[in-house]
Amino acid sequence: MTEVVIRNADHILTMDDERRELAGADIVLRDGVIVAVGHALETMGEVIDARGCVVTPGLVNTHHHLYQTLTRAVPGGQDALLFGWLKTLYPIWARFTAEHMFTSAQIGLAELALSGCTLSSDHLYLYPNGSRLEDTIHAAAEVGLRFQPTRGAMSIGESDGGLPPDALVEDEAAILEDCIRVIDAFHDDRPSSMCRVAIAPCSPFSVSRNLMRDAAVLARDKGVMLHTHLAENSEDIAYSLEKFGCRPGQYAMDLGWVGPDVWHAHCVKLDPSEIDLFAQTGTGVAHCPCSNCRLGSGIAPVRAMRDAGVKVGLGVDGSASNDAGKLVSEARQAMLLQRVVRGADAMSAREALEIATRGGADVLGRPECGRIAVGARADIAIWDVSGIESAGSWDPAALLLAGPTTVRDLLVEGRLVVQGGHLQTIDLHAQIARQNVLARELRDKI
Repeated sequence: MTEVVIRNADHILTMDDERRELAGADIVLRDGVIVAVGHALETMGEVIDARGCVVTPGLVNTHHHLYQTLTRAVPGGQDALLFGWLKTLYPIWARFTAEHMFTSAQIGLAELALSGCTLSSDHLYLYPNGSRLEDTIHAAAEVGLRFQPTRGAMSIGESDGGLPPDALVEDEAAILEDCIRVIDAFHDDRPSSMCRVAIAPCSPFSVSRNLMRDAAVLARDKGVMLHTHLAENSEDIAYSLEKFGCRPGQYAMDLGWVGPDVWHAHCVKLDPSEIDLFAQTGTGVAHCPCSNCRLGSGIAPVRAMRDAGVKVGLGVDGSASNDAGKLVSEARQAMLLQRVVRGADAMSAREALEIATRGGADVLGRPECGRIAVGARADIAIWDVSGIESAGSWDPAALLLAGPTTVRDLLVEGRLVVQGGHLQTIDLHAQIARQNVLARELRDKI
């Protein structure tokens, strides 16, 4: 039996069903589960002193493209809209190998961990030069984060009217076959699971309607979730209207892509009827505010979604369209953008943090994560608020207004992944050096 107690936290933001906030309290973790939350708890386990700290559930990242950490700030794509940005980067990504996928995943996951994230999804939709989904799964296992990889795909290339180059698309029968392979090999649906696989055709402009429909049937047969991009910007809406004669929400509904086992990335351009559809069907949304700003896609109607009852989580999106992967910064950006649109009272710091924790966990179908409550998984972020970022703050628990962007400690399934602000699981300096070598090699071959 492994037991840990987090002792004497200045503030604990539980994000439990009552949204309790406790002062000077403790949390006891045993064998990967939270077994007690309260004051002066008795335990014989290892003690983590949390005086001077705010403790939150681990943050949850609902949308990422980890491979893109190798293509940050690429010239030609820095000032482009979505479709032009993709056209710039597709030829570079076509040169990736399994090593590129593994290394970029480790760097991206390490960045997430240091920003307080304990559970991350990843959308890998291209597999050049023998790379496979398990390249990222093995990377996540070494870093120690809870992982929800999605077997993405593109099947319609430029010659058939799609956006990606033909070299990056796959045969649809082979895509479905590989989905079955990775689900059977790696998917674990237990509450303690460190890896759950989902099926994720890339987008309406890169796969056929048949593949979308077949993927939904397969996912439900296998009991796994579904993910794709939807309604990301005005170009996306125009493409849907031209090619399918309907808006993205109708497209999704017609193909079986709504329900509590589905979450869509971005949804910047959802209209009120589509928001109601998602609320009524329990369909989730991965909100990616920084990427949407960087690509000029717009501001997603998160306030309207939340008010309607849509499940909303946060995603950093790929580091080629965000250039960063700090989930706590994403939460702050989400809060600020809703205030820009709706006024200063549109979203509080605590609501944005709720979206970043239990909100994301619910989107990913992991209600045992994203909250500090008895029976929940022991995924905990400890934030030191004794430093300059919080100096003078009257409410240190308002982390997104005046707080650190790097955790002091991070526990996943009760194990320390970050301690004292340093990643404990891999040689991060060596991996950063290798990442930079790989990036230079890609750049020098342009």
